[in-house]
Amino acid sequence: MHTIWKGSISFGLVNIPIKLHAATENNDIKLRQLHKECHSPISYQKVCPICDKEVQSEDIVKAYEYTKNKFVVLDEEELEKLKKEQEDKAVEIIDFVKLEEIDPIYFERSYFMAPDANGGKAYALLRKALQESGKIGVAKIMIRSKEQLAVVRVYKEALLMEIIHFPDEVRHVQDVPNLPKEDTVVKKELDTALMLVDQLTTVFDPEKYTDEYRTALMELIEEKKTANAGISPTEKQPISPSNASDLMAALQASLDKTTKKKPTTRKKAAAKKNA
Repeated sequence: MHTIWKGSISFGLVNIPIKLHAATENNDIKLRQLHKECHSPISYQKVCPICDKEVQSEDIVKAYEYTKNKFVVLDEEELEKLKKEQEDKAVEIIDFVKLEEIDPIYFERSYFMAPDANGGKAYALLRKALQESGKIGVAKIMIRSKEQLAVVRVYKEALLMEIIHFPDEVRHVQDVPNLPKEDTVVKKELDTALMLVDQLTTVFDPEKYTDEYRTALMELIEEKKTANAGISPTEKQPISPSNASDLMAALQASLDKTTKKKPTTRKKAAAKKNA
């Protein structure tokens, strides 16, 4: 597994060197955008609308827009300093809580925690302590230039770090429009609904759930490949000597045509004299 973060995590005076590995992956089928005419992949450029030209990476700075069209520019050195100050801190478990006390809306992404060099014993100690107590640890960690709130829990044989949202990142349910009132529920309808829930209740088995759209899309792609329906971009044709000759001939013909339409200076003078 690819290591996405390396550091240490501590609880009390126990320090555990660890590595983080992504516990999940996105299996969406990525589709490219092609030019319909020649099937070439479309490229995207960063263009300044004022200067009307493409901007290179070295000419781009980061800024915070505190009001419309008003910015505070932040230097890379300043950002790197802040990032380094946070990353240098060991990740500390600051609280232990029960998992059921955290609503699933807070959970964002999962990472496997693996012990780094000489961290195996302390890793096993924390894992056992969490198992025996039935608790999870709450900590803060700096990942990809962003301070994250996280919980540490046991998942099978591993410790798992779950990145969770800060409270101000979870929107207020009061802002959801048109929520019906509870007293509109009719008892007979509720009883029927509860009966249906009971009939459909089972033990959760993640293996029974599949992405049917992704499967169907992949089957369609394979069908087209088998039917030799694949396409390639049209190669850009260089101007060959014959093409260059044709172009020169066309330019010369255009020039001759224009010359014939206009009387020469000598003819103009003769016509003026005869007049």
